[in-house]
Amino acid sequence: MTRQKNPPWPWASAGALLGLLLATLFFAPARWLTGPLQAALDGRVVFDDAQGTVWNGSARLGLAGGAGSSDASTLPGRLVWILSPHWSGLRAEIQADCCMQQAWRLNVQPRWSGTELALADSLSQWPAQWLTGLGTPWNTVQADGQLTLMTQALTLQWAAGRLLLGGRVQLDATQMSSRLSTLKPMGSYRISLLGGATPSIALETLEGSLQLSGSGQWVGSKLRFEGFASAAPERLEALSNLLNIIGRRDGARAIIKVG
Repeated sequence: MTRQKNPPWPWASAGALLGLLLATLFFAPARWLTGPLQAALDGRVVFDDAQGTVWNGSARLGLAGGAGSSDASTLPGRLVWILSPHWSGLRAEIQADCCMQQAWRLNVQPRWSGTELALADSLSQWPAQWLTGLGTPWNTVQADGQLTLMTQALTLQWAAGRLLLGGRVQLDATQMSSRLSTLKPMGSYRISLLGGATPSIALETLEGSLQLSGSGQWVGSKLRFEGFASAAPERLEALSNLLNIIGRRDGARAIIKVG
């Protein structure tokens, strides 16, 4: 008696399904990545005209005032990324031709208690005008100048519902000016963020007639910051409108308070 062979179609169907899943995984369109990222960032970072795939793609990078906001500003050129799965997690290279001399190199690793993201030491420069897209108060201030961002041993770890920060971030805002003042430039400033059990932030003036200073800490997920803005006596009239926007006026200075 001849044994009846099983029809081959179940195996063929399984192979076709596996091939479809792999094709979907490796050739998923870039918008499958940029869409969820934009939503997670509450629409404040915008990825327009996404092209390519999830693994090797590009988009125009913009800032906006949030979901549904009419304010937006877009960087020249495109943001390009390459994602590479690795035995320990995921590696990424991100390049913005307008603002980075070297690509950002990131490692994303799963941990027992959460996920860790590590950024290799980096240096990049961004136009301050880009901030106008964030809406109030940036669209009123209309800042102009250069933003230089430096990171050292920067890590972000999500553990037990908390975000833990390690390393150091420094942002230098140089030769800054505003449409609210005839004084150009007003000065240069530095914001330093230091990670640890209780991350701290400091604001200082490098040079200029507009003097900014302050310090603060993250307590849990909330920032508590207190600082001051003042003007050289001979420049007070030229900077008065800006001081009114920066914080609560107290005579010749403005008090900056968050949290």
